[in-house]
Amino acid sequence: MIHDASGTASASPWGPIATPGDMPAETPAMMPLQVLEEAPAPTRPPRTSPHGMTERRLLLVLGTLIIGTFGAGEITRSLSSDGIQAIDVILMALFFALFGWIAFGFLNAFAGFLLLVSGRSVPTPAAAPAAKPVGRTAILLPIHNEEVEPVFARLRAMSRSIAAAGGVHLFELFILSDSKPEREVPEHKAFRRLRGLSPLPVWYRRRLVNEARKPGNIADWVRRHGGSFDYMMVLDADSLMSGAAVMRLAAAMDRHPQVGLLQTIPMVIGGETLFARWQQFCARLYGPVFSAGLLWWSGAEASFWGHNAIIRTAAFAEACGLPKLAGPEPFGGHIMSHDMFEAALLRRRGWACHMVAMQDGTYEEYPPTFVEHAQRDRRWCQGNLQHLRVLDTAGVHWVNRLQLLMGASAYLTSPLWLLLLGVSAIVAAHSEGEIQIIAPSGWLLALTIVLLFAPKFMALGWMLADPVRRQGFGGGRALTKSVLADIPLSALVAPMMMMTQSLAVIDILRGRKSGWAVQNRVSDGVSMSDAARASRPHLILGAVMATAAILGWQPAIWMSPIFAGLLASPLLVAWTSRASIGHASARRRYFMIPEERRPNPLIRDAQVSPEDLGEPVETRWGSTGEVTA
Repeated sequence: MIHDASGTASASPWGPIATPGDMPAETPAMMPLQVLEEAPAPTRPPRTSPHGMTERRLLLVLGTLIIGTFGAGEITRSLSSDGIQAIDVILMALFFALFGWIAFGFLNAFAGFLLLVSGRSVPTPAAAPAAKPVGRTAILLPIHNEEVEPVFARLRAMSRSIAAAGGVHLFELFILSDSKPEREVPEHKAFRRLRGLSPLPVWYRRRLVNEARKPGNIADWVRRHGGSFDYMMVLDADSLMSGAAVMRLAAAMDRHPQVGLLQTIPMVIGGETLFARWQQFCARLYGPVFSAGLLWWSGAEASFWGHNAIIRTAAFAEACGLPKLAGPEPFGGHIMSHDMFEAALLRRRGWACHMVAMQDGTYEEYPPTFVEHAQRDRRWCQGNLQHLRVLDTAGVHWVNRLQLLMGASAYLTSPLWLLLLGVSAIVAAHSEGEIQIIAPSGWLLALTIVLLFAPKFMALGWMLADPVRRQGFGGGRALTKSVLADIPLSALVAPMMMMTQSLAVIDILRGRKSGWAVQNRVSDGVSMSDAARASRPHLILGAVMATAAILGWQPAIWMSPIFAGLLASPLLVAWTSRASIGHASARRRYFMIPEERRPNPLIRDAQVSPEDLGEPVETRWGSTGEVTA
């Protein structure tokens, strides 16, 4: 049998699968579709932000504009020596926008660095020690054609951790599948096995119609079962959270009834390949500085990242019914990057949304190779560019609009950098190749280097200053040599990422929508031939630039770091995709993270074990959550 969205059993060519007891009795919640053109009734602004938010945001925005204006002014001074032409204006506009983007990132990191070194913290709703929560929380895990054993092993570890923390009667697990029909057999078998092992109630259903992807999956649950739960905690397939973390978040929601969402900052773990280990090292080393900056200015208008977050169910139902945008995909249809927009809609209704830094245990994993990263990034690119359609939503707070615009700009900067390089080369050629057109002054070049690399050294300095933090990364020597390896690797990869994202933006502007591909979370390596095939546009552009440099064209010579990265793309993709090289880097103490030095019991328990591969235990949870034989 196979069951529909309501859990009703029906015939299936894959044999007997679902039973009516796989889901609890329905307790519906109204979740109306939102009207984006009309602002909802005015609500009292949440009083959960620290004092001085307006001043902090003004300082950040004005600082960005000032630095961007100074940089563009220097370019203007250089170009005006022979008169300003139309292409010069384009160059100045591009430089202002991109220099301002770099300046914003620097100022955000600098604010976070000052906050960290001062020893102070930004007050958040989850900052106080948590009492035992009172409200009931559903832990939602939407899945789509995932490898079942690792996913269900993480859920098993979470359920045991929550029970050990005293939450056995307050939390229930829901596996919400959008997988293909043939995946239901292994999923349901793993669900039955987990139900026998878990101290918490566990439920499962697979939708027959996968409308609106993950947000549609969650909305379907809210409309059918949201009435029974005060809060819902949303996970991704690679999420892992400790019992202490989820208990603390639920208790914080109890204490702050005006808060609609608490977004944690998950730590990246589990990397095996060189690419994944490198990325998780960067996230763990540089992340605290940037995250502290976000905490400093986001206040009650924080964003939602779609996972490792707790949401007030009634607030979500009231505010986040996503309408289907007019027109075809990629800019119309269902909203793909739903999370950031849902945070904006929550805040529009007067609910506070906060980001919280926690040490209690909130984790995620990273794609193992550049190929998987690019596939995921392509979906994010389409979703974030689609946000340009909803920037004018009535009643949205200006900080949420800024965050939506920043999300789209994160992808638009890549083609803008590519355009800036082309325009710079044309201007330099018209000026007989004088290099001062591209780098008009030493101080501007120095400022650019500071804006780009200072955040890395801020993070390094903060980590080195404390022996405990330092040892978590393998000691000062291992930490320093890992940063020195990261800088050239990042410089080589940047042109490749610029080209990849530029091609994605062009693809979307041509009207080609992103599919819903299965995400591979484990890789045995990418062959050189496959890497070369995926890097064909990078190689063509790199070869053209290298040929121009060989022929003596000065602008191309000064762009040698860019075409070097483009030409090295296949080697970088293949080399970093290998787990053997990742393991070798660990043995040489490169890219170490604290969890590799001191294994966390929760992470160790979340590994696939023989009990996750055995036969299901014939235990069932009744529709009321009581154990039945």
